[in-house]
Amino acid sequence: MSAAAATGIPDFCRLQRLFAVLLVAEVVVLVLALAPHEEGAWGWARFAAASFFAQWLALTSAVLLCQARRWLIGLQTAAALMLAWLIPVVVAAGGAALVHELDVSLGYRLSLPADRRLEFMLGCAAIAALIGAVALRYFYVQEAWQRQVTAQAEAEVRALQARIKPHFLFNSMNTIASLVRSDPATAERAVEDLSDLFRAALGAGQGEGSLGEELVLAERYLAIESLRLGPRLAVDWELPEDLPRDLPMPRLILQPLLENAVLHGISRLTEGGRITIRARREGKRLRLSIHNPAPAAQQDSAGNRHAQDSIAQRLAHHYQGRARMTASRGADYYAVELELPLT
Repeated sequence: MSAAAATGIPDFCRLQRLFAVLLVAEVVVLVLALAPHEEGAWGWARFAAASFFAQWLALTSAVLLCQARRWLIGLQTAAALMLAWLIPVVVAAGGAALVHELDVSLGYRLSLPADRRLEFMLGCAAIAALIGAVALRYFYVQEAWQRQVTAQAEAEVRALQARIKPHFLFNSMNTIASLVRSDPATAERAVEDLSDLFRAALGAGQGEGSLGEELVLAERYLAIESLRLGPRLAVDWELPEDLPRDLPMPRLILQPLLENAVLHGISRLTEGGRITIRARREGKRLRLSIHNPAPAAQQDSAGNRHAQDSIAQRLAHHYQGRARMTASRGADYYAVELELPLT
């Protein structure tokens, strides 16, 4: 059994892929209608009948491929693809025989004459074989590309899980240890914040989170850093009352950006600085921005770029290109903005 075949057969159960199959079938009918014929141009009746016939064949083939996928994925890749290619060919030949018989019996004369039944069947099967091979190849490559994107996104999640650096853990534990006797309540709260932070990092790739959860996690992270940096770290939250905190979104998006703001901005300034987190709704879009002071001559570090690239790739994968992340640098500041769809 081929492990590659288990994910190599396109999934025709998806509505988007089913729509693509129906669209391809209609394009084929349109091309045939525009091609020159001995009988002249097609009338509306013939075009409508051909469209119905093609859509019926395409829908039947897609449904059969959808149902057969569970069985096909247990075969070798070449055999599975060959059988998947034969399904629309057989459906086209059988459907052509049935439609030709009905056409001849009812006398509509929309297909070939009665003595050319085999020619009509083979013609339809040949068109299905050609178009099916091209479409199946396209969907196969698309499926492979989507698997690659998914695997890359999962790898980025694992990289983000490892971004809770050891020195951050050690610094946090040292800070907590220094508070155990002088301020046990604060030390206990810091342990809870640190526990929630690591729990979120370990579950970053397990389903969706929400905007509210991301904001709470960001607050806990900044609370831990505030214990270490003291008055050098100030935080402003500009969050409107109508903020959709239940909005689904990938996990561990804001915290790495805030970590960059602290590590590459605040901690490198003797006087520290203020991080501003803003959120606002603009129609059907949500804008989240993080603004922090940064050393004027500092260039973006590899770690900073890696975190932002990872988040950008995860957003692109999760929202299928409907989300955007931009970064800008000024003389003494650095800003990152996320634009997410609300629907």
